[in-house]
Amino acid sequence: MARAFNFSAGPSALPEAVLKQAQSEFLDWQGSGMSVMEMSHRGKEFMSIAESFQTDLIELLAIPDNYKVLFLQGGATGQFSFIPQNILNGKTKACYVQTGAWSKKAIQIGKKHCDVVLSASSENSKFTDIPAVNDWTLDSEAAYLHYTSNETIHGVEFQEIPDTQGIPLVCDMSSNILSRNIDVSRFGIIYAGTQKNMGPSGVTVVIVRDDLLGDVCPSLPDVFNYAKQAASDSMLNTPASYNWYLVGLVMKWLKAQGGLEAIELQNIAQANKLYQAIDDSDLYSNPVNKAYRSRMNIPFVLKDASLDKAFLAQAQTHQLIGLKGHRSVGGMRASIYNAMTDSGIDALIDFMADFEKTA
Repeated sequence: MARAFNFSAGPSALPEAVLKQAQSEFLDWQGSGMSVMEMSHRGKEFMSIAESFQTDLIELLAIPDNYKVLFLQGGATGQFSFIPQNILNGKTKACYVQTGAWSKKAIQIGKKHCDVVLSASSENSKFTDIPAVNDWTLDSEAAYLHYTSNETIHGVEFQEIPDTQGIPLVCDMSSNILSRNIDVSRFGIIYAGTQKNMGPSGVTVVIVRDDLLGDVCPSLPDVFNYAKQAASDSMLNTPASYNWYLVGLVMKWLKAQGGLEAIELQNIAQANKLYQAIDDSDLYSNPVNKAYRSRMNIPFVLKDASLDKAFLAQAQTHQLIGLKGHRSVGGMRASIYNAMTDSGIDALIDFMADFEKTA
């Protein structure tokens, strides 16, 4: 059976080459006589995997020397709590920007740990826009400013890194990390779950600037203490070792594609092509301000919502899966992360055009 075109928001499609390599090495990793999932995380075989994984990520993102790169568990949702507990450093306030469902959730959890200053919100526009940075409320006494660079549910993405006037910038980059070049030195913390552009679920990458490692909340468990995990090379506890291996394979695949410069050009071309098909249609529409449309997650609605069920059923028969929009917004959503192929985009556009003719 041919592989489907997977437009799921996450866990998402993985590069076929990565899956095939993992399959070929499943029983015996490079002559070791073991599967990676059987290895001791302290053994030389797995340590070589871990070192290569970290080196490749640092190279791809050009991470400066004054940052620690951690590989943790608990997902981005866990970091909503662990970030304030790690970097408030005696302060009581933090700024948050609300541009969609995930930043809203970060705010709700952040309020359990500090006084949240709502610097900006696009809730009044139903999260179809991003407030102009010049209009944000910035509190100089805040420990950090948090934002979500790409909102998977509403399809809104920051196209520039915001200027926080010296407040440490914290970014949930779960759904667009490694999709474009970024200047890591502009951030205090970047964090991301791996289940969209980096590999399977089960690993959370945290990139934290050295000067933010300090006075943590006393009740914070050691396993979520950035400084202690950094000192233990992210192995204070047994890591999700097989997931590390798979993420490492994705890193090497990205390098083989030409790195982030090449993958960004692919992402721009694919997103533009799909948006153009939606904009040229009389049946489909996308509600997001064009200046902030996501390259990764493209929501769209049909003019007549009663057609949704038929659209999804017929899409399934064409091997187009994962297109149902999030329950909170309805409609459709095509998530087109790094592993999406041009043929997948073309298949979706052709199906959409054929469906429109008969709708």
